[in-house]
Amino acid sequence: MAETQLSTLGLDRPESGDDVVVPFTLDTLDARGRIVRLGDALDAILTRHNYPEPVARLLGEAVVLAALMGSSLKFAGKFIMQTQTDGPVNLMVVDFDAPDGLRGYARFDADAVQKLVDAGQAQSGKLLGNGHLAMTVDQGAHMERYQGIVALEGGTLEDVAHGYFQQSEQIPTLVRLAVAQFSKKGDSRAHWRAGGSLVQFLPAHGQSMMPDLPGDGNFDNPETADPDFVEDDKWTTTRSLFSTVADDELADPDLSAERLLYRLFHETGVRIFDPIELVERCSCSAERIDAMLRDNFTAEERAEMTVDGKIEVVCEFCSAEYHFHPREFGDDEPAADTKH
Repeated sequence: MAETQLSTLGLDRPESGDDVVVPFTLDTLDARGRIVRLGDALDAILTRHNYPEPVARLLGEAVVLAALMGSSLKFAGKFIMQTQTDGPVNLMVVDFDAPDGLRGYARFDADAVQKLVDAGQAQSGKLLGNGHLAMTVDQGAHMERYQGIVALEGGTLEDVAHGYFQQSEQIPTLVRLAVAQFSKKGDSRAHWRAGGSLVQFLPAHGQSMMPDLPGDGNFDNPETADPDFVEDDKWTTTRSLFSTVADDELADPDLSAERLLYRLFHETGVRIFDPIELVERCSCSAERIDAMLRDNFTAEERAEMTVDGKIEVVCEFCSAEYHFHPREFGDDEPAADTKH
């Protein structure tokens, strides 16, 4: 992985744009982190379902958080983040399909969301309510799954992320998430975009005990933590510098991740690595849905799904429509038609 030391504003390579993750390290502060910038990929996810503005903003935060965490996977697998709560937004699912695929979906009670909007209380904590957030690393059919679960108790996704790292990993970690809408020249509608950053304290004496982000260890193993950790001057400095970043900086289309890192950490020095490109991509397919209908449902259940001679399945993520004929579920190969 190539790297660049930013010591001046004169960058020696092109700056990254949107739909990327940019890893970085703060060597003098024993810290490392990532910045995510999302543009067209996030806009596609959020506009496909015509979500109310507060729901779209909340799902956007979830997509950024999943990208920050899932992009650390070092193998072909999937990072799945899912919330289940009693709030107006009672379900969110975001998949990061390593190395670069993102998709997301939210289920919500439109009337309950509108009541919060009318009351001026449509903050993320109110939308989520109480429940839990599960983070799962799926390494494939023949590998063990890792999962961490954190309680949702009316807080923001930033709060939940901090709680996860404190309880499950016990690695000093800071997370920032920001979602915004911007107008593009010549386009009448506003476009969604977002940014986020994560930074962790990893002193040299503790690195052997501290796993990377999901995929390198058991999420719920407290033995990976340093029980004697006491915040030192380096982490205090990192916290102070990191806390100065504003939401509009994280989501600014004209401010690259590299320049933002320089703005935050030029006094201490920051080393950045090649950006990881991200795309909006759904993993649904006619073959997968055919297999699901064959393996998970009986002939009688499939008959109950049939309307006007066809079984219709609509992907909740990308809205693709798949149609099957009941007669296809015999010994013959399936023949499905797909409509986007």
